Amino acid sequence: MRKRTLIIDANCLVDDVMREHPATIRAFIDAKMNCVGCPIGIFHTIDDACREHSVDRERFLAALREMTGAVSPA
Repeated sequence: MRKRTLIIDANCLVDDVMREHPATIRAFIDAKMNCVGCPIGIFHTIDDACREHSVDRERFLAALREMTGAVSPA
């Protein structure tokens, strides 16, 4: 069986990331992003959320990847 490599990028939906990797909720809270429980999370991408909350996207993605062991897209 081939192991799947987890990739988190700016186009991932906020809700999907938090549901699949609950540990990432801490990153959203630490960044003071009100995404936890927000009904828009099923539509917003990480990029959308960072823009809305004035959060540095690359730093935030790095935090999410560190928490999940994900890699950057090639």
